[in-house]
Amino acid sequence: MALLPSLFTVANLGMGWVAIQQSVLALQAPQPAGLLDTAAKAIGWCILLDGLDGRIARLANASSAFGREFDSLADVISFGVAPALLAYVWGLRFLALGPSLALGLNRGAQIVVFLFVVAGAARLARFNIAAQDFCPSNPGKPGKRYFVGLPIPAAAGLIAAVVHFFASPSFVFTAVNTSGMLAVVWLALVLGLAWLMVSTWRFYSFKDIDLRRRHPYVIMVMLAALVAVIWFFSEVVLLGLALLYLGTAIVWRISYHWHRRRRGAA
Repeated sequence: MALLPSLFTVANLGMGWVAIQQSVLALQAPQPAGLLDTAAKAIGWCILLDGLDGRIARLANASSAFGREFDSLADVISFGVAPALLAYVWGLRFLALGPSLALGLNRGAQIVVFLFVVAGAARLARFNIAAQDFCPSNPGKPGKRYFVGLPIPAAAGLIAAVVHFFASPSFVFTAVNTSGMLAVVWLALVLGLAWLMVSTWRFYSFKDIDLRRRHPYVIMVMLAALVAVIWFFSEVVLLGLALLYLGTAIVWRISYHWHRRRRGAA
């Protein structure tokens, strides 16, 4: 039982390696859509496995300092390096520019995805020390119901969901972006995710959901329906869930500032 959570972490790390491998192969492939879609799906499996290892460790009372550190190191690969490489390969596949413009955009893309990796690693480091006494109480220290800063699996999940939506055989986007605007918008999104990871914005953590309690049958039916729609309509559902999670944090932040201004005016 003590090894079980670490086995899920190993599986998470393995799927991260698959995503990196598929992204590298897509650089030289004449039809890279399938390889990029596989890389995006691998990151999706990483998110599922990462959510299970912590839950299983708590349910089995098998949490350990080694497991926490191992999980964080695996997350740097699976949710930092793998989605950054995927974003770089997928975001520049449209380009049919002149040599000078292509070179400049390529260098800018390398800087953006590097900042994504750095922000992800910093986000994990802050999460690891958040439970320490010296961590600031507000807004740095998280509560049970929320994370401070966008969790790195959510940032990686949004990148994977966008790639899966457009790279899927049902939604293949074959147009060539001769102006480079689509690549610029995509890199702006990746840079925005990097900023959200190191910000003090609050995101729902789902930690207040107790899996050890008995749940009514309606919850089981809802979960079965969710699995079914993801299985048959994964492109739309996964992208919608990722955007919904990001959107709730934005609404939460706007509401917080609005109520704060009202209290100040009063």
